[in-house]
Amino acid sequence: MTTTAVTPFAGRWVADREHSTFQAGVRHMGVGSFKTTFTDVVARLDASDDGGLRLDGRAQVTSIAIRTPAEFRAHVVDSDDFFAAATHPEIVFASSRVTLSNDGGAEVDGELTIKGATVPVSARGSYIAPVEDLYGGRRGALDLTATIDRRDFGITWQKQLPGGGDVVSWNVELTIHLELVEDRC
Repeated sequence: MTTTAVTPFAGRWVADREHSTFQAGVRHMGVGSFKTTFTDVVARLDASDDGGLRLDGRAQVTSIAIRTPAEFRAHVVDSDDFFAAATHPEIVFASSRVTLSNDGGAEVDGELTIKGATVPVSARGSYIAPVEDLYGGRRGALDLTATIDRRDFGITWQKQLPGGGDVVSWNVELTIHLELVEDRC
């Protein structure tokens, strides 16, 4: 089946911060799936006059949702083993290509910057074309997933399990849901 590129979004769209999520998940202790969310996320989708799309976003590292204990949170947020938030307070994404197809598919390529390292990333998923919302505005959505290797970003903390295997997987699955609101300003 072939798909045709479409542009259902025109103008500027911003992520509804209350209804958008940026989640990261890793395999933990070889058996569990640890998932966390960054709660302070902003994103913008801009359509150019020629129909091209550009997606940019950023998340504040300190907004990572880690409940307890405080030492674990401090290790992940502040230490050089993980995010080193004092030096690198944001995770930043800038697209180089956004393709939406008439079958609802979405492909986004760009550069992801974490902890000062910028790496090409490809995300795949789907979109929902804009509709009129309850308040007379327009909303659409992008749902994307990508897998990254955290070592590419200098996040190299690791321990070995007694029977073999890694405590935390090197691969991180990113899941992004953006509920986009048309910016009428």
